Amino acid sequence: MKRVYDAPEPADGVRVLVDRLWPRGVSKERAELDEWAKDVAPSPGLRTEWHRHRDRFDEFAARYREELDANPATEALLETGRAHERVTLVYGARDEQVNHVAVLLEWLAAHGASVAR
Repeated sequence: MKRVYDAPEPADGVRVLVDRLWPRGVSKERAELDEWAKDVAPSPGLRTEWHRHRDRFDEFAARYREELDANPATEALLETGRAHERVTLVYGARDEQVNHVAVLLEWLAAHGASVAR
């Protein structure tokens, strides 16, 4: 996982943006993305709730995992991971530890993806 504001590197492999909204101030050229998997991001309602109550990360994470379990778009992300040696999940959040991508990585690992931070 890597912030979209960090410079892309060849070692990133396939770069997949996993935010529902396009990150502010970043051009498509600068982002150097291979894919935008916005449908695997938290739903708008859950994202809004999380932004209002940052102290409830465990609740957010549980609800997001439920969304991922019911989301058919996750299969495409798992397939991208199977098809490429390295996939970097790119996101715009400021906090590099407590964000939806950390939950998504755990979910992917629990569903057979080879995951490294």
